Amino acid sequence: MKFRKRPVVIEAVKYTGRNASEVMTTLGMEEIQEDFTGGLTIRTLEGEMRAEPGDWIIGGVKGEFYPCKPDIFEATYEAVDE
Repeated sequence: MKFRKRPVVIEAVKYTGRNASEVMTTLGMEEIQEDFTGGLTIRTLEGEMRAEPGDWIIGGVKGEFYPCKPDIFEATYEAVDE
């Protein structure tokens, strides 16, 4: 059997290493932890995950958050006109 992923619209912010407050505000996140190397630690449904500058931070369909590497993001998502 083959399956196709259902089309969903998500909110996402590209993390630059300097925009943690924008990530939190845009996605409605309550808490993320920035470290001295410029990375973020994000609580996900699977536990804590690390995001590096250049990664996309995605708000999922159930209010969850997770990081996504740029190449995976570009292969999976496209911009939507609002």
